[in-house]
Amino acid sequence: MKWTRKPGEPIYQRRHMVALVLAVAIPLVLLQLYRIYVGPLSLDFQLGVGLFVSVILGLALHLAYRSSARNEP
Repeated sequence: MKWTRKPGEPIYQRRHMVALVLAVAIPLVLLQLYRIYVGPLSLDFQLGVGLFVSVILGLALHLAYRSSARNEP
C-alpha cells in the first residue's frame, strides 16, 4: 500500500521537522542545565516553564513556517 497525502494536507520540509524537534527539546535542555548549574526546581515550576516555553516556541514556529508549508492540491 502506497502512502499518499490527503487533499489539502500540508507538505512539510526538513527544516520544519528540525525546528519542531528543537522546539520540543529546548525547554527540556534548559531546565536540566538550570538544575545542574543553579539548583533543584519543583516539579510544578518545571512543568509550568516547560509548557510556557513550548507554547511560545510553537507559536514562533507557526508564524515562521506557515507560508512555506504548501498545501497539496
